[in-house]
Amino acid sequence: MAINKVDICGVNTSKLPLLSEAEKTELLTKIKAGDKKARETFISGNLRLVLSVIQRFSNRGEYVDDLFQVGCIGLIKAIDNFDLSHGVKFSTYAVPMIIGEIRRYLRDNNTIRVSRSLRDIAYKALTVKEKLTNERQSEPTVDEIAKKLDLPKEDVVMALDAILDPISLFEPVYHDGADAIFVMDQVRDDKNSDDAWLEEIALREAMKRLSDREKLILSLRFFAGKTQMEVADEIGISQAQVSRLEKSALSHMKKYV
Repeated sequence: MAINKVDICGVNTSKLPLLSEAEKTELLTKIKAGDKKARETFISGNLRLVLSVIQRFSNRGEYVDDLFQVGCIGLIKAIDNFDLSHGVKFSTYAVPMIIGEIRRYLRDNNTIRVSRSLRDIAYKALTVKEKLTNERQSEPTVDEIAKKLDLPKEDVVMALDAILDPISLFEPVYHDGADAIFVMDQVRDDKNSDDAWLEEIALREAMKRLSDREKLILSLRFFAGKTQMEVADEIGISQAQVSRLEKSALSHMKKYV
């Protein structure tokens, strides 16, 4: 991601102003008094701060323009909530706000949607994990985390798995000096094999050879899971007729499978 490109979101980054701490304090005082021009000057003078923060997310594959815009939202929120009386540098207060806004954007715009309740459990679990690690100088088990949260172990595991970043099937996992071995090479699907795929095609073709009534009977029997008596009641014939038509249809299909 080209952080150093000259133009981001129509902003010439090479010409961004740099404010001194004294200038920031003066402008913030005017902003609190409602000076809109001072606010614009202050935002422009802190865009370099946004640029420095978004470099931390350069490996996420997101467009730099999008991250820059989101970072600016975090900057504006920091300006609106900053209190000069606390004696803290503005950048010290603003950086976590900008990072938080970007992380929120990345989480909410993830292609894999995770429910808010799962996210809440996951972040509580991570907080507990960090606290227990600091206390014991060793990582706690999932059971210990679940006990602290008073939640089932399964819920904690599911929540932590849900917030993990997805891995591409083309992610290399091993290099043997020549060709790389990718994640997709390690994934095996016994259910959807070539044989199963061919069998499905054969069954579909065989079904085409049946009459509409035979198709309906087999569909109700083997896909809807109904008994012969239930099928008979549904289509208005006797159970004996259903049995005869079913056997005839299966026998006919065997010729093509």
